[in-house]
Amino acid sequence: MGTNIDSDYHEREKEIEAFEKSKAGVKGLIDSGITNIPRFFITPNVSESKNGLRVEIPVIDFRGAERGGDRRMKIIDEIRNASEKWGFFQMVNHGVPLSAMEAILEGTRKFHEQPKEAKTELYSSDSRQSVRFYTINGHLKKSDVAGWRDAFSCTFTDDLVDREAIPLVCRDEICDYMKHMIGLRDVLSELLSEALGLSPDFLEKTECMKSEYLSCLYYPASPDPDRTRGTVDHFDPTTLTVLVQDNCGGLQIHYEDNWIDVPPIPGALIANIGDLFQLISNDKFKSVEHRVLARSSGNRVSTACFFYPSSKQMVKPYGPIKELLSEDNPAVYRQVNYIEFVTHHQTNVGEGQSALSNFKLSRDKSLIG
Repeated sequence: MGTNIDSDYHEREKEIEAFEKSKAGVKGLIDSGITNIPRFFITPNVSESKNGLRVEIPVIDFRGAERGGDRRMKIIDEIRNASEKWGFFQMVNHGVPLSAMEAILEGTRKFHEQPKEAKTELYSSDSRQSVRFYTINGHLKKSDVAGWRDAFSCTFTDDLVDREAIPLVCRDEICDYMKHMIGLRDVLSELLSEALGLSPDFLEKTECMKSEYLSCLYYPASPDPDRTRGTVDHFDPTTLTVLVQDNCGGLQIHYEDNWIDVPPIPGALIANIGDLFQLISNDKFKSVEHRVLARSSGNRVSTACFFYPSSKQMVKPYGPIKELLSEDNPAVYRQVNYIEFVTHHQTNVGEGQSALSNFKLSRDKSLIG
């Protein structure tokens, strides 16, 4: 029995090695005419019902959100309720031009639909590379499964990136879109601060959203969508994520023991709370498990912007915000710097797991102030 397990693992590792060596990604598999998907893409128990319940996540209209705006307090209340209950909300009238959203999705499609030779030089599973193309992020552990999608990602440390390192095919689209993402980040930073009952500039001063990781995602149709996922069940380890998706659908969140569809809304952006935000808010705002279903036809594209701390702050400890703590609400988590936090997520956290449990304080160790 053990020999069979060892043999299966060895064969799986050989498949992964061959796939990574090809530097062609999932789209390369499709282009090669594959009919059977490699075993490291096969998700156990994927045959459970894929149809999300018909419950709508909150949709928040940002008109009047500016300081002194006539609807600002209503919007803050809606953000608070959504962040506490759902961890996700859709935003409309958010100030990011529809043209920029359409351009980033088209830029994503153009990058991924280039000939293989135009992308292989950028292929890397090493997350330290600031601009890269990949399918597997890091190394797949024995129980890990890869998502049926390719990614092209750019790291904007402290809001900055080497523009010349971004391929011409999507350079203008990415740089323009990121200007809008940083502007929206500043708005959300104020609104989320106030939703926590803090001053508008509180989160900005902590620099917990001062860097960005932009991931341009391409989900080719799968020859076996009932045995794989576009993106496996996961939690985001970062502070906040803002996502633009095309009209294909497939995004789901886990809510009250059920999977809920997040249908595309024309012109909308999706925001979700990350694990680091749940930690600093002391569980007031929730990070929620989510996934993307695989498709039998059509190619889905989306672009996710993950916000995380500045280079200066990511080596300093983050813990529950002291202003939120009291005798009745003691600290749930210990302090941890972001590098330790995200490294733990990358090396120890499996599908459908959160990094947060590792950083919880036992009751008798909880500290106030």
